Amino acid sequence: MTQVAMLTRETTEIAVIGAGVVGLTIALELVDQGHDVTLVDPGQPGMGASYGNAGTIAGYATSPVGTPEVLRSLPSLMFSRTSPLAIRHRALPSLAPWLFRFLWQSLPARAERNSRALAALLSNAADLWDDLALRVQGAGILQRRGCLYLYETPQALAAAKAELDRRRALGVEVELIGPDRLTELEPTLPPQAGAAFFTGATFLDDPGRMMGLIADSVLQKARHLQARAEHLTRGPDGVVIEGPGLHLHARRVVIAAGAHSRRLARQAGDRIPLDTERGYHVEWDMAKPLLNRPACPTARGFYLCPMAGRLRVAGTVELGGLSLPPSPHRLAKLVEGARAFFPDLGPPDREWLGFRPSIPDSLPVIGPSSGGSEVIHAFGHGHIGVTLAPVTARIVAGLLSGANPGADITPYRANRF
Repeated sequence: MTQVAMLTRETTEIAVIGAGVVGLTIALELVDQGHDVTLVDPGQPGMGASYGNAGTIAGYATSPVGTPEVLRSLPSLMFSRTSPLAIRHRALPSLAPWLFRFLWQSLPARAERNSRALAALLSNAADLWDDLALRVQGAGILQRRGCLYLYETPQALAAAKAELDRRRALGVEVELIGPDRLTELEPTLPPQAGAAFFTGATFLDDPGRMMGLIADSVLQKARHLQARAEHLTRGPDGVVIEGPGLHLHARRVVIAAGAHSRRLARQAGDRIPLDTERGYHVEWDMAKPLLNRPACPTARGFYLCPMAGRLRVAGTVELGGLSLPPSPHRLAKLVEGARAFFPDLGPPDREWLGFRPSIPDSLPVIGPSSGGSEVIHAFGHGHIGVTLAPVTARIVAGLLSGANPGADITPYRANRF
């Protein structure tokens, strides 16, 4: 049941701040264990970045954004208006500290460490998503057809082999396939030099519907206060959460507010170098999808995503904060890229901008706050928030119950900064 918070004092056992996929999945885990849970979020549950993504359960995403390869090409990437990784120049002064940390994390030894830490989190993501989909009666939305990385030239295909070997060493199932096999899988694609076929990957053919099912399951047992949490104050018996129209006392608090988590984390005792990636998508309605599975043209930095009743083209990375308006040229670049593969596409039926929480080392922040374990961090998942939602929920539920969280969370703690 959603409630618009009034100026009344309310209490709960556990408050989950943020109703994106991470917050929702944590709340579901907690209510299923019998806890009294209140969600705090000013928007409709699940309808932010959790709705607008590429829909992939990306267990293969073991490479951090910052790598030695990205570091070498960073100047051209960051300052080109059409690059798959770009920066809004107006935001550069505020982004400078984050960028210095990103450069540091892109050095070889640190990038390798971050890759191993990502792989550890991702290792059981697909299995946990199978369980989650069954619990919310959404198994039909979860498609088990794999995912493709497309290489347009023989040089790009050859250059990818070393990176794919690194992923295999971390347990990722991937086949390097040639043009003929690719045509069998995706006959509508124009000729490519080859592809990496992540055979074990799954995807959501309707992320918004899946978010709705998770939210419905949560709200059968939990409350949603439709308000913005702006202040945390610790007391002797818990934490008071306040904001416009909001005064909520909770014994324990989980910060899962995605790109909006930094200020709350600071109030809990941690300075987190979190900034915002602005993600875009465009969609074309169609009765039959043009593809059988998501496909990423690696040189272009976006995903072609077959979804129920539409084709979604999602991706690229733009660093630019929460307040600047959408970049028309980023949307135009997605349309241009889609038409390079499907020339007959007309004007898109809709476009979208959302915000991802981005940490310089590409690792989420999961674990107790430095100020005390009554506040738990669960944010900063970047591109893989959907993928890691049930993983994070399992860890957070373990921490709140005092049980083993089921994973070594040392690489993800807030005090790593």
